[in-house]
Amino acid sequence: MSMERYTVRAEKEISIKKMLLIVGIIFAAFNLRPAITSVGPLIGYIREDLGISNGVAGLLTTIPLIVFAVLSPLAPKFASRYGNETAIFAGLVVLLAGMIIRTFGAMIGLLLGTVLIGVGIAIGNVLLPGIVKERFPDKIGLMTSVYSTAMGMLAGIASGLAIPLSEGLKFGWKNALLFWAILAIVAICLWFPLISGKQRSAKPPIEHISNGFLLRSPLAWQVTFFMGLQSFLFYSMVAWLPEILQADGLSASTAGWMLFLVQIAGLPATFVAPALSDKYADQRRIVAVLGAIYLAGLVGLLYGGPLLLIVFWIILIGIGQGASIGLVLALFGLRTRSSEQASALSGMAQSIGYLLAAFGPILIGVLYDKTHSWVAPILLFIAVCVLMIIAGLNAGRNKYV
Repeated sequence: MSMERYTVRAEKEISIKKMLLIVGIIFAAFNLRPAITSVGPLIGYIREDLGISNGVAGLLTTIPLIVFAVLSPLAPKFASRYGNETAIFAGLVVLLAGMIIRTFGAMIGLLLGTVLIGVGIAIGNVLLPGIVKERFPDKIGLMTSVYSTAMGMLAGIASGLAIPLSEGLKFGWKNALLFWAILAIVAICLWFPLISGKQRSAKPPIEHISNGFLLRSPLAWQVTFFMGLQSFLFYSMVAWLPEILQADGLSASTAGWMLFLVQIAGLPATFVAPALSDKYADQRRIVAVLGAIYLAGLVGLLYGGPLLLIVFWIILIGIGQGASIGLVLALFGLRTRSSEQASALSGMAQSIGYLLAAFGPILIGVLYDKTHSWVAPILLFIAVCVLMIIAGLNAGRNKYV
């Protein structure tokens, strides 16, 4: 009987720890977008307050992407030495520090805080797919759906509340950005018990997942380009969609809510795409459908029209965005054979992919400054979407890196 009680107690402890890990993963995901997506609706106020150009303003979204590119290959090595849980916890602490520093010291504080925010988010971006692969190997699609949906939900909420917090509640743009530090504090509290007594991983990385191996894998490159091109579109939209819509006659508040809508509309797709990917060995049909929807929305954005039609285009773009980010996160696990491979592929794809994406917000800002029109930027969005579909069709094949 004592052995049975011990077994039951052990099973309960394991169940509680797993549930705490799931909640921790969700709250870590909550923190991977708001610090960035809340900037887009406020970029006009930031630009006016600091007296900067559109190109320089684009840096506020681009800097985190550059940091992602630099740190993504290093995150798996840090996790291998200290453990995934410790690495995630450290990333959340750095993220919180960056959100606080960003509100002080005018331009210097803004830039330094943005760099630290990029460091914190990069760690979570890279390591969450590996944790899912390791702890939930039979539910990669479902768990990816859960955390990617959580990530998208808060990204949308942060966009939608940016103007109401800044103007409606009179927080100003700095405190409106700082508001999201609450999520980081909660996540830190949740992850602390997960690292208590946690030692470095006892399972060393296997030899054949070196960066050299991945760099020689065509499939790894296809996943990387799919990641990079969808990120190019996402972060460019986060930075400039409110400005594009204001040029169509929408108010700053309405344009901010459109950025909220584009991300909320994508939540069902963010959940469904990874879950569906578990059911099929080949994901090319999923890529074809999401690509067609995405393209239709971008072409519609070029066309414009009355508010009701613009809302429709925004919803289509949101579905395309949500499905593409959910699918690419699932591909890190589906195209690999182990959690170490998943983290390594995640590191490569996010490093090179975010380096590609980093050009987006700046390039869009420069294009607008040169042409004084949003036609050229939207045409660029369409071209990038076509390339993303091509990469996704190749990455969706039933193969392993």
